[in-house]
Order: sequence, then structure tokens, then C-alpha cells
Amino acid sequence: MEEMKQFFIKRLDGYDEHMLTTVEGCKEAYEMFPRLLPDNTDTLLDLGCGTGLELKHIFRRFPDLKVTGVDLTKEMLEELDRKYQDKDITLVNQSYFDYEFREEQFDVVISCETMHHFEYSDKVSLYTKIHNCLKQQGMYIECDYMITSKEEEEQHYKENRRLRKELGIKEGEFYHYDTPCTIKTQKELLVDAGFTKIEQVFRKENTTILIAYK
Repeated sequence: MEEMKQFFIKRLDGYDEHMLTTVEGCKEAYEMFPRLLPDNTDTLLDLGCGTGLELKHIFRRFPDLKVTGVDLTKEMLEELDRKYQDKDITLVNQSYFDYEFREEQFDVVISCETMHHFEYSDKVSLYTKIHNCLKQQGMYIECDYMITSKEEEEQHYKENRRLRKELGIKEGEFYHYDTPCTIKTQKELLVDAGFTKIEQVFRKENTTILIAYK
């Protein structure tokens, strides 16, 4: 297990190529994102934005979109900023669990391949903040690594907890370890956070896109 920030710093140079060519379904999911946003989208929050792979396609449809990007890794944000210097982007270098969400601030919130590292209760708490920060009729779009077996899900969580205890990792410290959920679990967590309608709109291999409506 590696500390989360250091994990991504070490892999920055090859990160874009890895996501586009190695993670099955990601390239197609990134390309699909702009088609999922409503025509009247003006403000967007990107959680765990990384180098902004998904924004490349979104900006083609919404060149004047106001984006806030939140990411734990400063080096990733620097690469994103280099790519989109002519765009209206506010970058926030911190954990999105610590980000100050304001009520009814954004039309759309998105996340890409970032939520499969956290405990159930942490995700519900974050999803509740996302729900509250969305404007009326807003939507949260999550693209993530999701699996089909509940037994596999439980095994990932069990092993993550074992390793954290064995290594003496304190609660609240971010270490990279994949704990993917089933689609069913993901939908249940979003409902627990207040979302009333959740749709699956894409799946290739384990890369899945869910839309949760406020």
C-alpha cells in the first residue's frame, strides 16, 4: 500500500496514457461525458479531477463552462492547468472530503475513477455533501470501477481493513487500495445520501457510469 498522494506523483508521467489505453472502458467513458450533461450546464465540480482527461471532451461542447476541480495531488493539478490555461477553471489542492461544499452551487458534479478507495460511511457522507451542493434538478455523474460480486466487494474491504491495521495506518489517512463496490451497493449508497433516481448509462468491463439525480 502506498500513500495516496505519492502513488499518483510517481505515476504522473504515464498517467494519461495508462488511463486511456490500459483501463478498459475509460477512453469511451471520457468521450461520453459531454453527452450526459444538460444543455444549460453552466457550473461543474470535478472531484478527484487529476489531469483533467474528462474535461477535454466536456470543453469541446461547453467551451465557456465554469469548472472547479478538486484533487489531493498538486502535481496533477499543475498538469491540468497546463492543458487548459484558456478555460475558466478554479483548482483546489485538497482532499475532496475536506472541500467546503456550498448549498445549491453547481449544476453538475462529476467524478472519474476515484471513489473506489473509501469506506461505505465515508462515501455516504461525501455523497450527501454532493447532493446538497447541487442546484435543483442537478445531477451527479460517477464513472468508476464497479464489480458484480458482493463477495468480492466484501473481500476487498476486509483485506483493506486488515492491511491498514497491520501497517498502523491511522483513520483518515489516504492510502491507495482498491475497494470497488457492486453497482447495487453504489446505488444504495447514493440513495442513502438523498438521491432519488439513479441510472446506469454505461458499462464496459468494470468501468461504469451512474447518474444520480437530485
